[in-house]
Amino acid sequence: MKRYLLAILCLLTLCQTHAQEQKVQHRPYIDQRKFHWGFFFGLHMQDLELKNNGYIDPVSGEQWYAEVDNYNPGFSVGVLGEMRLNNYMALRLTPTMHFGQKHIAFHEQVSGRDSTQNIKSTYISLPLGLKLSGPRHNNYRPYFLVGVNPMLDLTTKKQKALLMKPFDCYIEIGMGCDFYLPFFKLIPELKFCFGLVDILQKKRNDLIDSSLRKFTNSLDGASSKMIVLTLYFE
Repeated sequence: MKRYLLAILCLLTLCQTHAQEQKVQHRPYIDQRKFHWGFFFGLHMQDLELKNNGYIDPVSGEQWYAEVDNYNPGFSVGVLGEMRLNNYMALRLTPTMHFGQKHIAFHEQVSGRDSTQNIKSTYISLPLGLKLSGPRHNNYRPYFLVGVNPMLDLTTKKQKALLMKPFDCYIEIGMGCDFYLPFFKLIPELKFCFGLVDILQKKRNDLIDSSLRKFTNSLDGASSKMIVLTLYFE
């Protein structure tokens, strides 16, 4: 019995020693630099939070309800600039372009008729974030990110059922992990973005077909959301 207890004690001691074993650190001084540079690409999903108001068209008597009915992944690409503030904080600027789309379905509540609109977007953005990193362990280091992201849509199209304003601004919350490889640093990151601006254009002076105005009238507002999965190379 004593031999079994001794063997278990030795095994636990070996496991604890292995867990605390320090590996050779790749690029050990990279985080001590004042400025960091890199590039990144990734995927994202665009969404809209639509505020339906139950508007009934006085001419046709139609009542339309709008929603985003499906999601298609978009592509993101940009460059990274990071300034070290201290051992655990850094200020990060990541000029980015997002190529994606949002698909909106309209449902008429009385007749059951449907209509759709595909809103394609090419965003140019300038996110500014504060990176809060934990201590480095061997060759990885987790972090959280908070920031603000002004964004401009370069492909706003008129004469459609809904028209979105070109300017938006997001609050961003994210998390990721620095992986220190022999020749570069790889950083996967997941980020959630919440729009602060009502981007629905209510004044539709662009419309030639006045029958499309009912779709705008049926909404009180629209705000953007986005999920971004990114790979940084530094």
